[in-house]
Amino acid sequence: MGRKKVRKFSSVEKTKIVLDLLKEELTLVELSSKYGVTSKTLQNWKHQFMEHAYLAFDPSKVVSAYKDEIAHLKDENDSLAKTLSKTTVERDWAVGKLKSLDLLSKKGLVESKLTHLLKARQCKLLSINRSFLYYKSSIEDSFNKELINKIADIYIDHPEYGYRYIYNQLLEDGLSIGKNRVLHYMRRMGLCAVYPRKKVFTSFKSSKYKAHGYLLDKYWFSSGQTRRLYVPKSNQVWSGDITYIKTNNGFIYFAAIIDWHSKAILSYKVSNSMDTTLVTDILEEALSKYPAPEYFNSDHGSQYTSHGHIQLLKKYGIKISMNGQGRSIDNVVIERFFRTIKYNCLFINDFKNIKEIKQGINDYMHKYNYNRFHSSIKYQKPMNVYLTHVKNQYAKAEITRKQNL
Repeated sequence: MGRKKVRKFSSVEKTKIVLDLLKEELTLVELSSKYGVTSKTLQNWKHQFMEHAYLAFDPSKVVSAYKDEIAHLKDENDSLAKTLSKTTVERDWAVGKLKSLDLLSKKGLVESKLTHLLKARQCKLLSINRSFLYYKSSIEDSFNKELINKIADIYIDHPEYGYRYIYNQLLEDGLSIGKNRVLHYMRRMGLCAVYPRKKVFTSFKSSKYKAHGYLLDKYWFSSGQTRRLYVPKSNQVWSGDITYIKTNNGFIYFAAIIDWHSKAILSYKVSNSMDTTLVTDILEEALSKYPAPEYFNSDHGSQYTSHGHIQLLKKYGIKISMNGQGRSIDNVVIERFFRTIKYNCLFINDFKNIKEIKQGINDYMHKYNYNRFHSSIKYQKPMNVYLTHVKNQYAKAEITRKQNL
């Protein structure tokens, strides 16, 4: 049978799919299944759509951009034509050398990790049959089946075992094998140790960002052998973070901003994709409703170190603080909030889809901010404490303004 033809989507179809993604009623996994597109492709389309949406209101820029692109492509075409003859000579020389190699030597040249050159194409260029890559003796096949069955038996009896434990069990059972091979087969079988996990990281450090230090040590003090946090009043420190929510159809992401003194959640958002807009949207919302804080703390994830997020903080004169390396405790206030909402809302309800999760979170957020007592603020309610401070802050500012008239 021939290879299945890859479907190509028109610009109109891509736009329709992205708009469906922006509704945030389905997870990326559900959208991938619905349209037959990978999650990565969906995220790329969303990024392209958001980056160029402004062109819909300024078509003249599109024409100018196309003219520049045509001129650039013409220059590229001229340059490629000059190098084509040289490349042809070099290719013919390399092909002649390859033909003199034996089959095993040619097999060793095939690279499985090349994304731009499939193994089938490499085999054709090297003049070898693709099936030769996967040839194994019957003795080796028999051993692999025995090993896979043995690993499965051990895992069924001990689901808490990782590959190191299973490796040692295999040695005890008389099977001579390396640790890495055990790990390889466990990954192929989809097996991993079952144990409580502290945290699944949802943000990753960007390779292109300016490092920011942790500026909040002054709010920590020692009590015996314990470090405690004390922020005297609201709007001194805000912090943001992202956590994941597992559903039957993949993951969705929950981002929030919290005030460190009152523990009030000032802004939050649930999304089916974890990108820069997730954190910039809630920061813009919080700053549109409340006075800017003195500090904003986060981790070093690519969302929080993005140009858009950093520039928004600088625009409002907010000092940027980021956790120390590997120190999630530096952002402990919002970490505790995430634990609270998971145990008091998400884990005890059987939400079926994103719509139900969003509604459940909305209901809980109102309860958390306005109805729930919080022990760290002497059993007051978070938003009541925060809004009282903001009201007093505005009143003091008005008095100062009148005095300066």
